[in-house]
Amino acid sequence: MAKFGKRTRAAREAVAGKENLSVEEAVALIKANASAKFDETVEIAMNLGVDPRHADQMVRGVVGLPNGTGKDVRVAVFARGAKADEAKAAGADIVGAEDLMETILSGKIEFDRCIATPDMMPVVGRLGKVLGPRNLMPNPKVGTVTMDVATAVQAAKGGEVQFKVEKAGVVHAGVGKVSFDEAKLVENIRAFVGAVARAKPAGAKGAYLRKVSLSSTMGPGVSVDLASANAE
Repeated sequence: MAKFGKRTRAAREAVAGKENLSVEEAVALIKANASAKFDETVEIAMNLGVDPRHADQMVRGVVGLPNGTGKDVRVAVFARGAKADEAKAAGADIVGAEDLMETILSGKIEFDRCIATPDMMPVVGRLGKVLGPRNLMPNPKVGTVTMDVATAVQAAKGGEVQFKVEKAGVVHAGVGKVSFDEAKLVENIRAFVGAVARAKPAGAKGAYLRKVSLSSTMGPGVSVDLASANAE
């Protein structure tokens, strides 16, 4: 435990007093101080000038990261017949209908993304209280309610990231692994920030992008210069 504490202290000291860094500087600092025994995820947190309790200030969307997430994404698909076959052929991990609904209701949720054909939504709708809080509910706005299940499965497996603002006006996401090349992480970060910037809702008042921070899974946060982060 003492060793872990020493590593944490060293990482905090390395970033102390360093604020509003360029994306390149922040990524280099995070990579240099990632000391866990596993390949940590590089995480982004964006503070937005919105109150998501108001419908016209909700921020949600999806972005394909140019260099993927480095994460093996498990995909579940609600579909029947030919569409179920398409989903399996595209690489879906779990495919089903009422049987899949029962599995989820029993508390077994072994997937990171959930896709459904439109005709399956009456079944999926019964899972709102289970999937909603986990941000797993299929939604046409982010392309997870679709007849083109093959494309949706491939996009999910290929590095597509969904985002949704939380109550406090913050968007979180993983944008790669510390083992990634610095330039690839920078590219992913700017792609994500750009997507969130473009998703600015009509009801947003004042400054929309307020703060961007980066960290590794076990590391302290580093604040990033907004102009550098949003320079696609």
